[in-house]
Amino acid sequence: MQRFIALAALVATLSTGCDRNVEAYDPDEEPSRPDLGRIFPEGAERAARAQPELPPAPGGRGAPPMGATAAQGQAPAPGPPISGTIRLAPDLGAPVPPGAVLFIVARTGTGGPPTAVKRIGAPRFPLDFELGPDDRMIQAMPFNGPFQLTARVDSDGDAASRTPGDLQGGVESPVSAGATGVELVLDEVL
Repeated sequence: MQRFIALAALVATLSTGCDRNVEAYDPDEEPSRPDLGRIFPEGAERAARAQPELPPAPGGRGAPPMGATAAQGQAPAPGPPISGTIRLAPDLGAPVPPGAVLFIVARTGTGGPPTAVKRIGAPRFPLDFELGPDDRMIQAMPFNGPFQLTARVDSDGDAASRTPGDLQGGVESPVSAGATGVELVLDEVL
């Protein structure tokens, strides 16, 4: 009897679940915003705006409250792009494989996702580059640096793989947003 009740409860639960996968796939279907009125009660948007003000910043009078930019829904202004040239080291002795992809990566720390990445197919060296706010991985992350800048020529085009024969290199010291004339040398063969 207990098995029958458990089975009946399971059937009832499954039959009232999401039916999205029941419909046939329509390649012409346009995505649409969900109706959040079914999730959030009437007036919730006004309650979210009525947050108490934060005390003034330690910097003195007239300074906006800490977090005011985020509370107003505006991201901090991103810094200007970094530009320069990527070269192959003359003593490298390894050719760029046909169909390879160059990845230029800017990181602000040792862990987590990179701040910005640019992907360039079939690179020819020397190569002039620009890496900026439009190349950010997460648009909410500020592009302000200082950045550890690296580049890698990947033979299979997959940024996550490390194939023997791939070329890589980086700048020795951190680079600020807006830096120009940056020289990045690919000087290592994996």
